Amino acid sequence: MKFNEQELDETIQPIKQTDLIYGIEDRPPFKDALFAAVQHLLAIFVAIITPPLIIASALKLDLETTGFLVSMALFASGISTFIQCRRFGPIGAGLLCIQGTSFSFIGPIITAGLMGGLPLIFGSCMAAAPVEMIISRTFKYMRNIITPLVSGIVVLLIGLSLIKVGIVSCGGGYGAMDDGTFGSIKHIGVAAAVLLSVLFFNRCKNKYLRMSSIVLGLCVGYALSFALGMVDMSAASSQSFTNLNIPVPFKFGVEFHASSIIAIGLVYLITAIEATGDVTANSLISGKSIEGDGYLKRVSGGVMADGFNSLLAGIFNSFPNSIFAQNNGIIQLTGVASRYVGYYIAAMLVLLGLFPVVGIVFSLMPDAVLGGATLLMFGTVAAAGIRIIAAQEINRKATLVLAVSLSLGLGVELMPDILKAAPDAIKGIFASGITTGGLAAILSNMLIRVKDDKVEE
Repeated sequence: MKFNEQELDETIQPIKQTDLIYGIEDRPPFKDALFAAVQHLLAIFVAIITPPLIIASALKLDLETTGFLVSMALFASGISTFIQCRRFGPIGAGLLCIQGTSFSFIGPIITAGLMGGLPLIFGSCMAAAPVEMIISRTFKYMRNIITPLVSGIVVLLIGLSLIKVGIVSCGGGYGAMDDGTFGSIKHIGVAAAVLLSVLFFNRCKNKYLRMSSIVLGLCVGYALSFALGMVDMSAASSQSFTNLNIPVPFKFGVEFHASSIIAIGLVYLITAIEATGDVTANSLISGKSIEGDGYLKRVSGGVMADGFNSLLAGIFNSFPNSIFAQNNGIIQLTGVASRYVGYYIAAMLVLLGLFPVVGIVFSLMPDAVLGGATLLMFGTVAAAGIRIIAAQEINRKATLVLAVSLSLGLGVELMPDILKAAPDAIKGIFASGITTGGLAAILSNMLIRVKDDKVEE
């Protein structure tokens, strides 16, 4: 195994103590690398394509546009993964870090899309991406502002707001609302079948069934909905399955709006925190130290790549990317931490993104099928927020911060008409419960702490 100077300077946990078969700098044989890459792909594939499908459904985009967005999500994820694993200068963690379309941005993106369509979405995502890149350079100072309590509150609000999106999909989506079939037995039944299937496969003792639980659940739902005549195959008859989806920068154009940039920028703050945790966990699993200059370079590079890749994704008509935490579990499972495996994963994602058949097939998936799976996935996001909050000391200050931020955030989310009489600028910024609750959490955490410090003095 070869070690660079950075690795020699830091304290490294011996590989033999980590139960790794292949370390970060090892080059596994083609067969082993391919097998490990396929397992990672199974774990992330659905998570990558789901956000564009949900956003397209909420914005009522046509089949061709939806398929293109799915393809570009796969393409952008492949490029992003390669950058993270390969590391270019200060950009990239240099670990087996897999990137894909982030769920955290769905709420603000849908809000931006309803306001100005795809141009505003991509423009806002690109304009706000430097927030995360700046944080990567100043993270040790931002820790005093974006505390675990604040990040936990924001993650919880993201999960709670997404659950509403999942419920809408379970009922048949916005299309079903228009044709009067929303909440029908057929839609609810398919969503329930998917949910139960995912739970069943997730509880199986076979590790491969557990890893593929969401994929298998979607397959069950897809087959059931096809048998019930819910899949409109005629919509795909006019689509070409043979041409390649060539990435076209700025295909839909770009627009900018301050409120959308602020809302999405706030989520970038939180994803920076999440990326730090993911890189830390990956370093630990891969036998690297989680202290010292080497660790800080990996974390800084990983968060920097998170922001840069999201900017790059916006250029190629995709949504913000973030590091996937679930792949850390697969590294433990397979014992393969080689970053070169990431090259295989990146190549697979790029190839899948170039073929329109992938995007079209998944674009035909009924909303109820997607809703059954995403409802559980969104619930886990909210549960993750609760876990982060529960890990903190819930004293009087923390209780006040929680009360203020959740009240304001959920209040706006549940009753958006409260801002009906507000100026457009104010309405645009605070229309999202995530933005309102997140800003309230940051400000209340700072102010309450300052007040208490003065009292204690």
